[in-house]
Amino acid sequence: MSGNLIHFDWAMKRLLRDKSNYVVLEGFLSTLLGEDLHICRFLESESNQSDANNKFNRADILVEDTAGRLLIIEVQNNRELDYFHRMLYGVSKSISEYINLGDDYDKVRKVYSINIVYFDLGQGKDYIYHGKTVFRGLHDPNDVLRLSPRQREIFIGDDAGDIFPEYYVLRVNDFDKVAKTPLDEWIEFLKTGEIDATATAKGLAEARERLRVDALPIAEKQAYVRDMEALRYQRSVIRTGWYEGRAEGRAEGRAEGRVEGGREKQLEIARNLKRMGMCVETIVAATNLSVDDIQNL
Repeated sequence: MSGNLIHFDWAMKRLLRDKSNYVVLEGFLSTLLGEDLHICRFLESESNQSDANNKFNRADILVEDTAGRLLIIEVQNNRELDYFHRMLYGVSKSISEYINLGDDYDKVRKVYSINIVYFDLGQGKDYIYHGKTVFRGLHDPNDVLRLSPRQREIFIGDDAGDIFPEYYVLRVNDFDKVAKTPLDEWIEFLKTGEIDATATAKGLAEARERLRVDALPIAEKQAYVRDMEALRYQRSVIRTGWYEGRAEGRAEGRAEGRVEGGREKQLEIARNLKRMGMCVETIVAATNLSVDDIQNL
């Protein structure tokens, strides 16, 4: 099976928007959120278009589920220091774009931001992180602000924070375990592009069948191969630049260290000569320091 399944980010751009393939994405989302989720429709998102300008950097889709919630699913291949800020921006933009002018505040959508990243985002030991808003008492941290009984009748959730956006970060490259849970099976597929024959997670059986490279039409298969080769080349260029930058920085650091060390040595010699009563001109000639350097000792 190795190498025969289409990468998830490419599938997001070309295949998973097809209603017949909703079951694959529904399986992933249901497994991640721990509920039986069904997609109602796809909405316009920042890089919904699968043109050559965005095929390297990222893929993202915005879907609405049958409960009216918005889910942003984004795949990011390249390192971005401000990626957390972009997560926040994407959620804020979706909230503002999908409420009609003049609508009441209760029409604000619940948004989930699901980020599949293939680089070291932040610092931590886990490979899956979940973030949500929690209102805790300032004097009693165990006192969590809840919705009133009337609010719970109208809105989905129990706590006030349940109305606010939630974030998931899947640091795929950090997964190095044997898949023991359905979510681990999905993470393993996202990392390796392979699905174990024993995998039982919702949606993976359909992914194994519908995301086969050899099932693509010839033109699509050729486009897929070109994109994967281009992505591999881009990663190589970025990695080479990173290593060369580190090597150059170390070399410059050593050179600067030698220069600074040499100057410190000359200053020490100048101090000794000055204590011995040598004139400034003689010290300048002996150390190649400036007159000001020696006068400032």
